[in-house]
Amino acid sequence: MGRIFALIYGMVAYAGFLGAFLYTIGFVGNFIVPKSIDSGIEGPVFTSLAINLLVLSVFALQHSIMARPAFKRVWTRVVPKSVERSTYVLMSNLALVLIFVYWQPLPKVIWDVSNTSVGPVLQAVFWAGWLIVLTSTFMIDHFDLVGLRQVYLNLKQQKITHKDFCKRAFYKLVRHPIMTGFMIAFWATPTMTIGHLLFAVVTTTYIYIAVKHFEEKDLIAEIGEPYRQYQTEVGPFFPGIGKSRRRS
Repeated sequence: MGRIFALIYGMVAYAGFLGAFLYTIGFVGNFIVPKSIDSGIEGPVFTSLAINLLVLSVFALQHSIMARPAFKRVWTRVVPKSVERSTYVLMSNLALVLIFVYWQPLPKVIWDVSNTSVGPVLQAVFWAGWLIVLTSTFMIDHFDLVGLRQVYLNLKQQKITHKDFCKRAFYKLVRHPIMTGFMIAFWATPTMTIGHLLFAVVTTTYIYIAVKHFEEKDLIAEIGEPYRQYQTEVGPFFPGIGKSRRRS
């Protein structure tokens, strides 16, 4: 793959990421976007549940399988290493589009505090969650995370290297602040419907399983003892909660 084409490919994937990220905010928050988590015509409950679980499962499988080192070793025999991350981002964007298009509303209200003093507080927490997500990406390496660093290094004919393990800002408080931000944003809503609750429960469960059983094992395999020590210092998602105990 030509270096210029790889750069363009990476930029297109990144543009898709920005669009999907912004659309997700509107989708979860029920504003601006044409199709949100609670908009649309209500269908049969069990059919809606099945469709929603299916599209969430597609995203979860894509997101987890393509992130595994074993998959990457095989995948980079087909896709150049320079665009491997951009391709992952592109596939994640498409998986999100699948959710946006086929999500079925389940609009029965569980709670609605939008007209109380609690409503604006939850709305502020919602935005704080998204801010945590975005700023946390820059506390590691935003452009590496979305594949732009890789295509830029490829353009400059420089070796693509792994970033060093470091703990800064939010990462001194929790190990996975990006996931913390997502969970806050998904749960903080003045109006909670059955559909929104389903989305929040399934995504939170997926985050916990993916981090606990896959991502952290990969990080230990890659980083080793420094990461094991890190696990004893801070919790995975919330400060002071879930720190690992040092094994003798």
